[in-house]
Amino acid sequence: MTASRPNQIANLDDGIQIVGAGPAGLVCAIVLAKAGRQVKVREWRADVGHRFHDDFQGLENWTDKRDVLDELAQAGVAADFSHHGMTEGVVLDSRAKARKVHGSRPLFYLLRRGSAAGTLDRALLDQARAAGVEVRFNDRVKNTGGRMILAGGPRRADIIAVGYVFDTTMPNGAWLAFGPQLAPKGYAYLLVHQGRGTVASCMVSGFRDQAKYLAATVAHFQRYAGLKMLEPKYFGGFGNVRLPRTAMQGGNRVIGEHAGFQDALAGFGLRYAMRSGRLAAESIINGADYTTSWRRALQPGLRASIVNRFLFNQTGPRGIDYLISKLGSADAGAALRAAYGLSLPKRLLLPIAQMRYRGPLKDSSCNHLNCDCVWCQHGAHDAANT
Repeated sequence: MTASRPNQIANLDDGIQIVGAGPAGLVCAIVLAKAGRQVKVREWRADVGHRFHDDFQGLENWTDKRDVLDELAQAGVAADFSHHGMTEGVVLDSRAKARKVHGSRPLFYLLRRGSAAGTLDRALLDQARAAGVEVRFNDRVKNTGGRMILAGGPRRADIIAVGYVFDTTMPNGAWLAFGPQLAPKGYAYLLVHQGRGTVASCMVSGFRDQAKYLAATVAHFQRYAGLKMLEPKYFGGFGNVRLPRTAMQGGNRVIGEHAGFQDALAGFGLRYAMRSGRLAAESIINGADYTTSWRRALQPGLRASIVNRFLFNQTGPRGIDYLISKLGSADAGAALRAAYGLSLPKRLLLPIAQMRYRGPLKDSSCNHLNCDCVWCQHGAHDAANT
């Protein structure tokens, strides 16, 4: 991190300072402020949602028996952002065979990311300010001290997504597709709602060839899902996956992707981010140990996702196609929830998975030299953070 003023350091009289105005930091700030704490959020960018472009994302709703919106409400966070519960979708296997999936409750909530009205980021900012949080933009923090919570976002790119946001005449829907020609070790997706859409390739390797995979993804959905794009606008994003030991840095709590809280299989990190923000806030309010809190609430799912990533890499197309067929024959939400449980077989596999999962998440195609991938284009990073 760099500073806007030399030797800038937190003042103990400034209350609680949160570095980063993403979902993790803002949820943390809302919970603290509603408990009567003085909170200041410091964000080095000029606005919220700087990494996003009004693109659709999914707030997953399968890893917990609680509905994610109820979980937010219990933390005092209102779902006053634009969202739509998705109970069904179509999964295209490696042979482009379509399988319909459905859930008895929303599998995920479709929402928008960015700085525009109605996005998750803007709504959380407005709630934080309404709760009395001071939010400072264009404020870069160099030194940590006092009571700080670190929520600075991804430290590196383990997963990247490249795609387009667009207008469309297509009907509403959600499509997921697999195949190494579309997204190496990842997946491609198409989300459409009320005349707007997002299409993307979410890949774990092959970053340098992102344009090739995006073109293949667009062609694939044009052929098999009837994709129609009007006025497409390119976007790119990245995610950081890491299983921390303590999620503490220099005595400060670390939350969200800054800590590495991210699904190692699919890259769904929003729920982890907001939950970790709440846990950090509650640990301050209640005087609890933050490391103990996040390990109890987050670690089982994070570990299961590491095993899931290991199995995904080992299974191959036929195995993945079989799993997709099983997913389409039952309540997909219940099946996914079981897949993210840390069962005894997964506990036994965990040591092997932990030893091997880092390798597939280090993209050998990108050495950050003369590369045009989304991480090299937009990542606010240096050699120490790659």
